[in-house]
Amino acid sequence: MTKRDLVVRISEETGLVQQQVLDVIQKTLDHISTALSQGETVELRNFGVFEVKVRKARIGRNPNSPARDVRIPPRAVVKFKPGKEMRDEVIKLTPGPSAPPTPTPPPAPPTAP
Repeated sequence: MTKRDLVVRISEETGLVQQQVLDVIQKTLDHISTALSQGETVELRNFGVFEVKVRKARIGRNPNSPARDVRIPPRAVVKFKPGKEMRDEVIKLTPGPSAPPTPTPPPAPPTAP
């Protein structure tokens, strides 16, 4: 789904003009980006939490020359933790086993002569 798809859906559901919906969505995203760039956590109830985490420095490998180590510096990244409702809905997409395993029957007890 793109931002455009989102604008069209919300516009159809609310009856608002698409430009108004686009302005609201864009302002929302701008404010989220600004807050994250200032190191703030953004919590949207029933949706999820955006937060800035700092990855530690580490040593990586260049696949083209694996003998040479590459130092990867620490860097700030945005992490998203989905809310409970979203997590519960997405977990339903998890593919299950194609067929449940068939239980094996227990071995027969030895017979006496």
